Amino acid sequence: MTRRDAMKALLLAAGYATRLYPLTLDKPKALLPVGSKTIIDRIVDQLERIRPITAIVVVTNNKFADRFRQWRDGRGASVPISIVDDGTASDADKLGAIGDIRLAVERAGIDDDLLVIAGDNVFTFDLGRYVDYFYRVERDCIVVRTVDRLEELKRVGVVELNGDGRVVSFEEKPANPRSNVGAFALYAYRRDTIPLFADYLSEGNDPDAPGHFPAWLCRRKDVRAYFADGAVYDVGTPEAYEEARRAFGPGDEQLDRRSED
Repeated sequence: MTRRDAMKALLLAAGYATRLYPLTLDKPKALLPVGSKTIIDRIVDQLERIRPITAIVVVTNNKFADRFRQWRDGRGASVPISIVDDGTASDADKLGAIGDIRLAVERAGIDDDLLVIAGDNVFTFDLGRYVDYFYRVERDCIVVRTVDRLEELKRVGVVELNGDGRVVSFEEKPANPRSNVGAFALYAYRRDTIPLFADYLSEGNDPDAPGHFPAWLCRRKDVRAYFADGAVYDVGTPEAYEEARRAFGPGDEQLDRRSED
């Protein structure tokens, strides 16, 4: 049984976002504005409303650690936020998303259920409902939605599901997608799954994209898919950033309220 009173949230923000230069040359991608708020503020606003979450951990790199500390200190969050510096200084020596998850788990002493979110995701669905689903099915979970554009499918994880919503296959950024169900970097892991990050890395598996871990995990455990009832924007390219900015324009407060309905 999972414990509904103990969950941590981990935001992945250790990338250098070179594809967004010069916007991210001296600013982390998560601190870019989308509408009236930064990307990370949109995520944290939702996290603060989810009762099981008792702490938020942001893992970043040495270049941007101080920027995130300044953001945290200026925000005054209602849930404690800690910043983990992974010690890297450039894209060439990064640990990769899964390497950063393992580091943050060790540094922050995480021994609870864990919600992992890429710090460049902007979404309009209610994150609290996702957490409710995780506790209802008592399984590790991923967020998915139907994706009609082939080029978008090639940039995300693509999954195949059985009739119960169990993930039977997961391929990260496939050249030839096997379904139109795309997975996004919002993962809910049970407490007993956390030690498996070390096992995954000790086997020499790819530490980079976070989707590689659930692709490995679904061959070992029952992983369930949660269909998001809103949009998910993966801000990885200038085009994706502009798409998110258009979606969250002057009326972005209405989109925020819609996610709470």
